[in-house]
Amino acid sequence: MTSNFHISQHCLLFILLIFAFTACQTIAPPSLPTPARQQSSNPIQTAVPSLPTGEFPTRTPPSPAPLPTNTTTPTPLPVTTLLFTGNIVPARCVQEHIDATGDTDYIYAEVKDIISQVDIAVGVFNGTMSDYPTHTGCVPTYVLVGSPDNADAMQRAGFDVMSVATNHIKDCGKTNCGDRAFFDTLDNLHRVGILTVGAGKNEQEALQPVVVAANGVRFGFVSLGQLQQGGVFATSEKAGIAELNSENIRKAIEAARKIADVVIFMPHWGPEEVSTPNWIQRNLAHEIVEAGADVVVGNHTHLVQGLQEISGVPVFYGLGNFVFDQWQRDHQQAVMLKISFQGAKYLSYEFIPTRVEKNGTVHLAGEEEASEILERIENASLDLR
Repeated sequence: MTSNFHISQHCLLFILLIFAFTACQTIAPPSLPTPARQQSSNPIQTAVPSLPTGEFPTRTPPSPAPLPTNTTTPTPLPVTTLLFTGNIVPARCVQEHIDATGDTDYIYAEVKDIISQVDIAVGVFNGTMSDYPTHTGCVPTYVLVGSPDNADAMQRAGFDVMSVATNHIKDCGKTNCGDRAFFDTLDNLHRVGILTVGAGKNEQEALQPVVVAANGVRFGFVSLGQLQQGGVFATSEKAGIAELNSENIRKAIEAARKIADVVIFMPHWGPEEVSTPNWIQRNLAHEIVEAGADVVVGNHTHLVQGLQEISGVPVFYGLGNFVFDQWQRDHQQAVMLKISFQGAKYLSYEFIPTRVEKNGTVHLAGEEEASEILERIENASLDLR
């Protein structure tokens, strides 16, 4: 009995243990809150919401801020106009008419408005203005003498600068004149406020540039002459004009470049009675351009000459007779040259054809004659291109 009871107790204990183990396997533990997902080191991932399987988040980057724009339109630089004429020689028959009428203004009456309306007007004076020499009258002579009041007429017409590196700038007709008529001419032009360029009491002064400012741009003018007549060339100790040669070309342009934004070179060159520039003029033109001139405006030959462009620089070889008493038709024809700049940049040119009477009156050429003059310039330019 006793041993059977002990067996039953052990069996009962074993049954209870089995029951407890089964209960542990079938009873679920209480629900616990799901722990938060560990934060990723990628901030974009933490910002991505849960999406159904197969869809991927897209991210459009924000539009960049617009760059600042300059809405202010720059003010264009003003345009400056310069006017150049051919030879001005109020002597012989022209001066006789002035003496007879007591009037000098008639010469420029028809073209005065054109001259005075530009910013800078430049002429070429090829004679003298003095009371010391006797006026020659309307006779053939190489002594080209005029009265001082011609300077006043030029000033009233609107001229600002006068090139005087010319071969007749020492004309007097008296053996004891010396340089008196020469200095009288310069003094008369200065008296009325016209600047002179190309002559002086010595070579250094003759080579000095003249600068005229317009619209904030400094225009520098230099003028040299090729033609020797009556000891006209200046030296270190002698009054006269600047000689046109290679050394002086460099000196004059270098001096102008230091004080000017635009350098305009005015040579008095070439043989008379010839429209096509000769090889000497053409070689000199290349030297002038290579030395640094921005524009070249020549004169002397009493006829209009051709033009060309050298390394982008316009070269006008000759503008003809603006005021003179020569009677041949082609010698009475000329052009006024109008050049335009925007700031210091060359823009364009325009020819204004003219015709002068024997008494010096300057007219605008009529349509037919203007075409004739321009055609002559074009023909003289053909071999220069």
